[in-house]
Amino acid sequence: MIQDKILKLNGKVQHYAWGGNKYIPIWLGIENKNNEPYAEYWMGAHNSAPSTLMVNDKEESLDNLIDQNSQQLIGEKTEHNFGELPYLFKILDVKDMLSIQVHPTKEAAEKGFEEEEKKGIDLNDAKRNYKDKNHKPEVMVALSEFWLLHGFLSEDKLVKVLQSVKEFNAFTKIFADKSYKGLYEHVMTIPQEEVDRLLSPLIVKEINKKATQQITKEEPGWWVSKLYANKKPEKNIDRGIFSIYFFNIVKAEPGEAVFQGAGLPHAYLQGQNVELMANSDNVLRGGLTPKHVDVNELMKHTKFAGTEPNVMHGERLINGELNYKCPVNDFGITKIQLKKGDSMQLKSNSMEIIVMIDGEMNITGTNSVDVKRGEAVAVLPNENYKITAGEKVLAYKAFVP
Repeated sequence: MIQDKILKLNGKVQHYAWGGNKYIPIWLGIENKNNEPYAEYWMGAHNSAPSTLMVNDKEESLDNLIDQNSQQLIGEKTEHNFGELPYLFKILDVKDMLSIQVHPTKEAAEKGFEEEEKKGIDLNDAKRNYKDKNHKPEVMVALSEFWLLHGFLSEDKLVKVLQSVKEFNAFTKIFADKSYKGLYEHVMTIPQEEVDRLLSPLIVKEINKKATQQITKEEPGWWVSKLYANKKPEKNIDRGIFSIYFFNIVKAEPGEAVFQGAGLPHAYLQGQNVELMANSDNVLRGGLTPKHVDVNELMKHTKFAGTEPNVMHGERLINGELNYKCPVNDFGITKIQLKKGDSMQLKSNSMEIIVMIDGEMNITGTNSVDVKRGEAVAVLPNENYKITAGEKVLAYKAFVP
């Protein structure tokens, strides 16, 4: 039995190649001596990189603690509904754009996982699509100006793109006849030589436009020229480039959030954010990556419709937290912002993870813990606790609704 209910949590860094090398080390207050990419900081019990909790001055793995005493750690309701901590909380620093991704529904993930298990495809096989039986909805809250691709453009905007980009003119009829699915299937399945023939001159044009400052980040060409800045765009061009033109380019300011559910194609382009997702690793890729792209599986699970991006500003709760409403049962996220000396009263109904982006605060309940920038705590279920700001505070809290 763990006596304290408020425990320091240490996350795990992921050094993916697309990450920046300054933001996360500076935030954590550590030196990046080898100039490595610090892409993500994970807070949760995902078995590939579980966080640790400080219990009686000893560092214990969160996944092991949950296995040993799930009801105390995550609560009876969460244990009954999910059998695990159902979310994974992260800090991201995106320097280079991530792959275009689509996540399956829970039902599709269960079916896909079972099928790949029957075929005997190893979990670590590069061609494996389903790593687990879970869906992977996710929400991100911007910590800086943040750019992402998010769903297909509305019909009128997409027609305008197909008409204005000379290389895409021939696609206008395909879109008129076969809508989103027909257009996407066409660009994802045409021979590579055709992809190279269409995109090579377009990339050269966009690189020249960016060099002469004729385009901005609001335009697809800016991102295309960033992607191919140091490459010769002649052969084996990534067909994910079509999607940069076909999808919404969204800019989120600090504190603004975007939710991405099953089937919605998306990709992070640049910036820092707090990300919260269901505890899953199921990703169907659509390009902007050297990794495996299974076009048939991607087509099965993509939402083929125009999307109007919903950039959330959060709703103020009675106690002062700002809640970003997510249409899932796996997780919820709130923003905690306090001026020096201010306090806030809270109660945990599940395991809550609070990550400190800036400032200093004291959390007092069954026990008392001081938390500063770059630190995180786990608050165990059914704890009444009070937060008091020692310095101006910006923090984010993950929980199970």
